[in-house]
Amino acid sequence: MPDRGAVSRAEPDPAGAPGALSPRVSPSSDVAVACEGVSLAYGARTVLRDVTFAVRRGERAAVLGPNGGGKTTLFRALTGELEPVAGRVIAPGRCGVVPQTERSRLDFPVSALDVALMGAVSRLPWWRRPGRADRAAAHAALERVGLDAMADETFGDLSGGQRQRVLLARALAQEPDTILLDEPTAFLDLGHQVRIHRLLSGLHQERGTTVVFVSHDLNLAARYADRIVLLAGGRILRDGPPAQVLTPDALRAAFGVEVRLVTDPELEAPTVVVLGPAASF
Repeated sequence: MPDRGAVSRAEPDPAGAPGALSPRVSPSSDVAVACEGVSLAYGARTVLRDVTFAVRRGERAAVLGPNGGGKTTLFRALTGELEPVAGRVIAPGRCGVVPQTERSRLDFPVSALDVALMGAVSRLPWWRRPGRADRAAAHAALERVGLDAMADETFGDLSGGQRQRVLLARALAQEPDTILLDEPTAFLDLGHQVRIHRLLSGLHQERGTTVVFVSHDLNLAARYADRIVLLAGGRILRDGPPAQVLTPDALRAAFGVEVRLVTDPELEAPTVVVLGPAASF
């Protein structure tokens, strides 16, 4: 039986200061999140084996892969929700988490503002109640995602796309070092997809926020990520800059499709055009 894996995370000090480094990680380290030989399973079914990568502080990284390829499983490990059966996950800083909205409880009578305020409250010591400044931070986060006018609406009554943006506002209110997002543009129309990624890019530029997002959209990942981790067959198939990862051979192996790559000189990122299924699939 393999040893259970570990998750190295920041532990708040007694005064409530968030983001203290785990003793497993050197204070001089520039690692935002990392996996070292991580294997993940549900019961007897192993989903990912021997996953090793490190996202540096200030990077924007996308995790791509086919359905059932382990993207959300890896996300759950990075957030500490799923414990590795082998290896360890390192996340030394303060992480804001944006899960898929379909995993959110909708039966609690809380408003959009209440949900965003949870992010601000997470920065407080346990004995302190949220105050005016915390509510202002929650309103500001909702405003950044274009939903401050709906602050008093019940969270469960919002559309899927609106709930996704509220969950992003909750993460923003935490003022995190790193934001982890699982399909952040799911349920969003094209306009809001671009706005969300531009917002994340703005945080990256303004604060040096590390952004790690799971996505099905190859072209959004190519445009808004500095680096792509491509999962397939329970392992990392490719890891590197978009132009090195999104190749016809890699996408054929991962998704079973033939593609053509077009590079727009203004975007400086490849655009993937799917031609059809690969002959071997």
